Amino acid sequence: MINHWIEGAEVGSNATLAVYNPATGAGSDRVAVADAAVVDRAVRTAAAAPAAGAEVSLAPRAPVGFRFRELLVEHVDELAALITAEHGKVISDARGEVGRGLEVVEFACGIPNLLTGRVTEQAASGIDVSTVREPLGVVAGITPFNFPAMVPLWMCPVAIACGNSFVLKPSERDPSAANLLARLWQRAGLPDGVFSVVHGDRGTVDALLAHPGLAAVSFVGSTPVARHIHEVASGRGLRVQALGGAKNHGVVLADAHLADAADHLTAAAFGSAGERCMAISVAVVQAEVADEFVALLAERARDVRVRPGSDPEADMGPVITASAKERIESIIASAAQEGAEVVVDGRGVRVEGHDGGYFVGPTLVDRVAAHQRVYREEVFGPVLAVVRVEDLAEAIDLVNANPYGNGTAIFTASGAAAREYRRRVKVGMVGVNVPIPVPVAWHSFGGWKDSLFGESHVYGPEGVAFYTRAKVTTERWPHAPVSASFHFSGDSDK
Repeated sequence: MINHWIEGAEVGSNATLAVYNPATGAGSDRVAVADAAVVDRAVRTAAAAPAAGAEVSLAPRAPVGFRFRELLVEHVDELAALITAEHGKVISDARGEVGRGLEVVEFACGIPNLLTGRVTEQAASGIDVSTVREPLGVVAGITPFNFPAMVPLWMCPVAIACGNSFVLKPSERDPSAANLLARLWQRAGLPDGVFSVVHGDRGTVDALLAHPGLAAVSFVGSTPVARHIHEVASGRGLRVQALGGAKNHGVVLADAHLADAADHLTAAAFGSAGERCMAISVAVVQAEVADEFVALLAERARDVRVRPGSDPEADMGPVITASAKERIESIIASAAQEGAEVVVDGRGVRVEGHDGGYFVGPTLVDRVAAHQRVYREEVFGPVLAVVRVEDLAEAIDLVNANPYGNGTAIFTASGAAAREYRRRVKVGMVGVNVPIPVPVAWHSFGGWKDSLFGESHVYGPEGVAFYTRAKVTTERWPHAPVSASFHFSGDSDK
């Protein structure tokens, strides 16, 4: 049984949900479901935790962060195995996920440098003005199935280093990684209650959003849920960063190194079975090289090794659920029905010894139009759609007309074309000859348009700003009484 983690110990619930191994389709465990009472206990415990709030100095936080970082390194293989067993991604990708999370932990260890505040002496005669940043209190993270370790690690190290307590609600589909993170935080010396885990479903999320002790919520997931969480939480006056879905375009110009671009787009489209919010799902190809480039993509797609994620030879594992498989295959079918050309068809792929697994093979669809379902929807599976355009201007117009604005990439040998694309495209994260432009930890991650609700991006400097609030003090220590005034003075020296 996978239980909640509250005040440094496991806590059970009467209600549970099944957890499945996507490579076999068989149930592997059950996870507890938190009701409002369990959520209330977690939030109240977090609020009372000894390391929570502005009264705790920065000095004790840094050693905990450093120790947590070392424990993550020691347990990367254990974390990766849990991720692969419940998510299905290949072991090497699971290790990489933990590695990207480690970057944020390391960034968080240096957060005192970003919490130093500002002072203006003698802003007026005998008056000094100072600004400090203080923690919010109890904050929550609601994280998706596709990165059960990395996305929580985008949030909790920054929130905790800023002085907050953190309540994590991970996906019920792959919950075990969250509990291991909780144990590692405890071993690192984090006081019990500062990091809690409540498992569950939508009811658990609703209980979190409604709790009066919560100050902020961070979310990563689909656009409809991100919009809902933003509306509910901001309506209650909570701070919200809600990252939604994506339709990421990779633009390939005629002057690009086509073989190199094909290699990178293949990996970006089919890695982790396409279940990444930064996966490239649309290749926008200049028409004069489109036939050649599609042939290269088809060759590489057919070479992708689809096997259980635990197989060290695997390039790609299964998708997360049977319903996800069914939906992805229905989108592939719709592409053919709506006039696109299915060049490589991943439907019906068989993996020996795993007939019950949720496998969909790499799929390449050419001659896609913007009105077709395979283009309109976020597929979140191993499907790469090819749209042919005449030039860079048409490519930019296509990307900008899309309601999503998470990530994009351009492959070109022209600095002028890359600069024009970077400046004109309405997308939050841009790669130039880099297929998945996830920023390093000391920048911040976030999209535009329907890919982000709220103003704040995740981790980096914007994460610090999100998990703290400014307090400005204007003070005077006069040697003699100062006359009071009923009006603002226009003279800054009085």
